[in-house]
Amino acid sequence: MGARNSCSSPVVLCLKLGPSLPSCGLCIPICALGVSTLLSEDAWGSYTQGSMVLQSPGAIELRQQSPAALPMACLSPSQLKKFQEDGFLLLEGFFTADECVVMQQRIGEIVAEMDVPLHCRTEFSTQEDEQLQTQGNTDYFLSSGDKIRFFFEKGVFDEKGNFLVPPEKSINKIGHALHAHDPVFRSITHSPKVQALVRSLGLQIPVVVQSMYIFKQPHFGGEVSPHQDATFLYTEPLGRVLGLWIATEDAMLENGCLWFIPGSHTSGVSRRMIRAPSDSGPGTSFLGSEPAWDNNLFVPLPVRRGGLVLIHGEVVHKSEQNLSDHSRQAYTFHLMEAAGTVWSPGNWLQPTTELPFPPLYI
Repeated sequence: MGARNSCSSPVVLCLKLGPSLPSCGLCIPICALGVSTLLSEDAWGSYTQGSMVLQSPGAIELRQQSPAALPMACLSPSQLKKFQEDGFLLLEGFFTADECVVMQQRIGEIVAEMDVPLHCRTEFSTQEDEQLQTQGNTDYFLSSGDKIRFFFEKGVFDEKGNFLVPPEKSINKIGHALHAHDPVFRSITHSPKVQALVRSLGLQIPVVVQSMYIFKQPHFGGEVSPHQDATFLYTEPLGRVLGLWIATEDAMLENGCLWFIPGSHTSGVSRRMIRAPSDSGPGTSFLGSEPAWDNNLFVPLPVRRGGLVLIHGEVVHKSEQNLSDHSRQAYTFHLMEAAGTVWSPGNWLQPTTELPFPPLYI
């Protein structure tokens, strides 16, 4: 394991959203909430070893470990500075290959049990017009926040809704409550090392608002157009949403890795998806418009299997279509700091009586 440094007093870095909003952003104590062990950048691989054990296929168990046995994960000052400047941060080897295998095995079981009625077979798109016409106007999508549901690539159905490709190759993503309803993904989401990482970021009452398993199928896995997560997950004040994106397979240039505009999290939110009032039927619309982002501003972020990417809610990011022979699977979930935060009632995704946003710390 890399060298450890002791933090005896908190030093706070604030990710501000601009001069007009000095109080918004993620305020990050280098040591927070009693966290006093600091891992160097190369320590993640050693830190993650032994946190989970394989049982039967699809089963996972978190070992109960004492604080002494499980070092608390603090980001280093240089990592915090980079996250502050860029709005994203890669932590290589945060999860082990075995943990990734468990997630892939479990998602394979879920796909094998998939039974989606013809009228619910929704093609997923990030193009604005297609979003509004397909998932943005269907109850199947808009009521998926507290369920496990399937969304498909474009062009995988005939005119009657029958599959044109093998069903397991047709899925764009599964969402949006794997973290709540599936034991494997619940264990990953609430794993001790994830909780330790989030504590080190200074989040006091983080809640899980959604989760997705993304397939990025070989040969036709759809592009994700430039966007900010806060467009869909809006809060007041801003700067209270954090994405955690886990590569369960290598995510390289050829199979559609993430691309970011470094520093783009400091300029606010350019557009919002707004859900129609409940008495007017399902539907969404956009307020504002996405700027024509300069492609030269984007930088690629290849991630090896097991890497975790922290994503600020306002950073602009995208991914290209996957035309390679290899899928690019990932598990991702979003957190909101609930302390002093208002979740917009206009967001498409809303907590329900059956599933209020669950706290991360358990």
